[in-house]
Amino acid sequence: MPGKPKSSQTSNRGTPRFRRVPMRLIVPNLVTLLALCSGLTAVRMAFDGRWEFAVGAVILAAVLDGLDGRVARLMKGTSRFGAELDSLSDFVNFGVVPALMLYLWLLKDAGNLGWIAALIFAISMALRLARFNVALDDPNKPAWTSRFFTGVPAPAGALTVLLPLYLEFLGLFPHWFADSAFVAAYTVAISFLVISRLPTYSGKTLGTRVRRDYVLPLIVLAVLIVALTVSYPFRMMAGAAVLYLLTIPFAWRAHRKLVLADENLTLDDDGDECDTDLDNIADRDKDHGG
Repeated sequence: MPGKPKSSQTSNRGTPRFRRVPMRLIVPNLVTLLALCSGLTAVRMAFDGRWEFAVGAVILAAVLDGLDGRVARLMKGTSRFGAELDSLSDFVNFGVVPALMLYLWLLKDAGNLGWIAALIFAISMALRLARFNVALDDPNKPAWTSRFFTGVPAPAGALTVLLPLYLEFLGLFPHWFADSAFVAAYTVAISFLVISRLPTYSGKTLGTRVRRDYVLPLIVLAVLIVALTVSYPFRMMAGAAVLYLLTIPFAWRAHRKLVLADENLTLDDDGDECDTDLDNIADRDKDHGG
């Protein structure tokens, strides 16, 4: 009948509730979920005492964490939901998982002190991620600020805090370093680096543009790093953690130089503006006097 009302299913077909979600929004979130699965698998491997697989799972989670954002930007699939999911995944993978691994490995021997150190690390990671989420981009900040992070980023903090674990399985663990209280103190120290205001290299500007003659050598180097990491995970991760900690003073020094240079440039600009204003005032006086 012409006057018959449409069914509720037909009337709701065009509402947002029944709209299809494009794949470009789903794929980045799938990468984030794979990273979360990898991090949680590291906990299971730690309970089973399979530390090589546990460390490998954390490394895989860090790699996937670096890919999900890039995939989202390439596919134009960034979303508020994806940002929140990524933040939650980072807290689990790089805050909870390393803390549990260290506690199951050695910190439990320190009793309450070991558990407090694990809690401090996990809470510090949560605070860092919360600070990152609420930070507003300043449109007037210099372009060079993209070269630095504020504090140690979440993946680097997770892989660095596990340094005592790497050394122990390499047989390079000094006797004084094997004490659970010292490992607890080291964990707390990394926690403060995570929430600190120290500038650290971000690496975001690396690899944006590569010269043609460097493409093949870089591919070979990447394959070599992956092969060495798979074959010698503890050696590679120990070396990477030590090198990263050594770069922090250099990052602070480079950041300081750029800040001073930017301040000097601002002062010079202000001085020029002041001189220009005085010249204009003098010209107006001459005009009025004539």
